[in-house]
Amino acid sequence: MTFSICVRERYTDGSGDGQIRFGVAVTTRLPGVGALCPFVSEDGAVATQSHTNVDLGRKGLAYLADGLAVEDALDALLSADEGRERRQLHGVDADGTFAFSGDECGEWYGHRVGQNYTVAGNLLVGSAVIEETAAAYESAAHGESPLVERLIDALAAGQAAGGDKREDLPVQSAAVRVETTEEGDRTGPSYDDLRVDATETPIADLRETFETAVRGYEDALARYADDDE
Repeated sequence: MTFSICVRERYTDGSGDGQIRFGVAVTTRLPGVGALCPFVSEDGAVATQSHTNVDLGRKGLAYLADGLAVEDALDALLSADEGRERRQLHGVDADGTFAFSGDECGEWYGHRVGQNYTVAGNLLVGSAVIEETAAAYESAAHGESPLVERLIDALAAGQAAGGDKREDLPVQSAAVRVETTEEGDRTGPSYDDLRVDATETPIADLRETFETAVRGYEDALARYADDDE
């Protein structure tokens, strides 16, 4: 199912404590990708695609919550999966990264592992999709913009490089999710979990959804500011 990116970013919260934010974003030429591929929690981010097995994402996060390293958690799940050669699975936790592309994924397929991120894709026009997605994220890593926005930018770069090659499938989808280790901030602002389930312009629509959600979030903060004083 096309291409996705998983990232981790360390930051300092308002109290001066070290925290980590995890994010995952994905797009494909099929509807509803947000319900199937991206998984994220305060323990890490995982993307499962290419003959998607949602249990790999769900159980992957459960294993991370139990204290397993992402490499051990995802490798163990793949070892027990009879369809592993048709899968792509990648992700990050607080310290490690993992990426796997089975030999039976649809051409072009592949993945890239960076210091704090992973990118993977299949049924793409070529390797440039992965490279441009990674480059766009690297150039803006730890930038001032919200991680959600920067992940959308990374998807846009991959899409501009050609994206999914199945042009006979016009209905597409995209999703982005972010969570942090910050106590009391498990869900984050209302724009940290966004999906566009069926459209012919997934990245543009996801960006518009993000911008609208930010405006709505800021309007709500202003509207109820007096109630919190």
